[in-house]
Amino acid sequence: MSQALSIKSRDAALETLRRVYGYDAFRGQQAGIIDHMIAGGDAMVLMPTGGGKSLCFQIPALVRPGVAVVVSPLIALMRDQVDALRQVGVNAAYLNSSLDWRDAVEIERQVERGELDLIYVAPERLVTPRFLDLLERSKVCLFALDEAHCVSQWGHDFRPEYLQLSILHERFPTIPRIALTATADAQTRADIQARLNLGDAKVFIDSFDRPNITYRVLPKQEAKRQLWAFIKTHHAEDAGIVYCLSRAKVDETATWLAAQGREVVPYHAGLDARTREANQDRFIKGEGVIVVATVAFGMGIDKPNVRFVAHLDLPKSMEAYYQETGRAGRDGLPADAWMAYGLSDVVAMRQMLESSEAPPEIKRIEKHKLEALIGFCETAACRRQVLLNYFGEVLPEPCGNCDTCLEPVETFDGSIAAQKALAAVYRTGQMFGTGHLIDVLRGTMTEKIEKFRHDQIKTFGVGADMSKQEWGSVYRQLVAAGYLTVDHEGYGALHLTKSAAPVLKGQQSVRLRRDNQAAVKKSLRAQRGSRSGSSAPAVLSQADDDLWHKLKACRLELARTQGVPPYVIFHDSTLLEMVRQKPRDPYRMGQLPGVGTSKLDRYGDAFLAVIRQTV
Repeated sequence: MSQALSIKSRDAALETLRRVYGYDAFRGQQAGIIDHMIAGGDAMVLMPTGGGKSLCFQIPALVRPGVAVVVSPLIALMRDQVDALRQVGVNAAYLNSSLDWRDAVEIERQVERGELDLIYVAPERLVTPRFLDLLERSKVCLFALDEAHCVSQWGHDFRPEYLQLSILHERFPTIPRIALTATADAQTRADIQARLNLGDAKVFIDSFDRPNITYRVLPKQEAKRQLWAFIKTHHAEDAGIVYCLSRAKVDETATWLAAQGREVVPYHAGLDARTREANQDRFIKGEGVIVVATVAFGMGIDKPNVRFVAHLDLPKSMEAYYQETGRAGRDGLPADAWMAYGLSDVVAMRQMLESSEAPPEIKRIEKHKLEALIGFCETAACRRQVLLNYFGEVLPEPCGNCDTCLEPVETFDGSIAAQKALAAVYRTGQMFGTGHLIDVLRGTMTEKIEKFRHDQIKTFGVGADMSKQEWGSVYRQLVAAGYLTVDHEGYGALHLTKSAAPVLKGQQSVRLRRDNQAAVKKSLRAQRGSRSGSSAPAVLSQADDDLWHKLKACRLELARTQGVPPYVIFHDSTLLEMVRQKPRDPYRMGQLPGVGTSKLDRYGDAFLAVIRQTV
């Protein structure tokens, strides 16, 4: 590509960014990716959630002649992205099972007539002979393969239908393709390239860092109370996602949170399709709605103002954790990733792994991924450094915005405590769980101890100087470090591993982290939520907070009138700029980030009226 052509395409891309989307500059590697796509090159893009992946194919689609075909795995994702594109004046549509045949036929005709800029389709529809023939008769400018990790068996969300997408390279070899994902380790990246015939594609890897997210992991004691204290203190009016492992726990947690006075919806595969869709719709189109869900929820959720993601159970891998927590703060404003974690989580996930029917090689990889996540939970170092290191990225300095940075964790020589804990397992015959073992160590007489005469063994009472919580932490860390394992028959008995022998014999030292009990106790107490500190993503004066809420009310009314999510009108970040700058005329309103030409024409007067009446 000549330098003159490159400059021309870059100018066209930047003009499109300003006119359509209302932004003055690209972020990260967006400019290079867009330049490459406009020139007709193939690309594989790894960019964090909220990093602006969609612009990497949307802008080339608007600059290059023809229609862009976007492969997307979920109906809700297609609908949300098409709604957002239509708001900024882009001709976009989707083809999926939610349309009746008449609407589908009309959209196919629009594709063939060249009336659309982008068409969103599911992978199974794209590879049908009917749709491939339609593309042969149409002018296609590019293929965008979103959520590309779905093609890899090593990814966290494998979708077999994605394997068929290699047909695009065979059938349309001259049309550029871009594969995009937010989460893929080196093995997954290689798999994506191989399975999609993207061996010659240019790879763009942006930073995985999400500096606006504060990561917090705390020992699980009374998980629902800890969760409520966190929500009430930090997110009293905010939208959020709470993840649970089982359907029963989702229902129980959703009911409990609703009883505390929040608007809450459950989401899991046990609900009928209509209920799931209605609950997801309430979450997406509402303000301040909390969804409690299994991991079946969330892939492709575009809602940018999710202010927190909470885990009441351990995710299955670092990739899953990163993907799920990445649904918080997509708008770049402050957000929280909160998790309550205990030994029971480790036991449950390892039992699920062992009982799965996956082949040994897959189990080995999944075990490695789970161990990396457990290490993240138990670290005394900066969590962001550990997280980024897993994805091959180095953060030179601690982030200062995670719990271990904000409240540094104390470590200690835990060799003697580890010896006592392991000895208790050995001397009781490796037949009991942590509750009984802690009673033995603390010298607490119970019916079970009396029955098995465990008050007669040497370790009875040798740990009376430590609390139940402290011994629970020791056992949790010994399991996480691989000195102990838990039986997989559902009884929770601890067994020694080969690694335990040197520790028991005093030949190997063990360093442990000391759980911050003051922080744990604090996590159980709900503080009074501050209005401006919870709903508005910034500390605002009372007057500005009043304007913030009135702008949100205006946005919600406009969104309900059109039946679209509020964020497709304006993101929270744009409303916040309205609060800060208080524009009084269309020109100044049009200078705000996120206010493109179409949105200024459609909504400028309504929001200007709110500002003039309030300020």
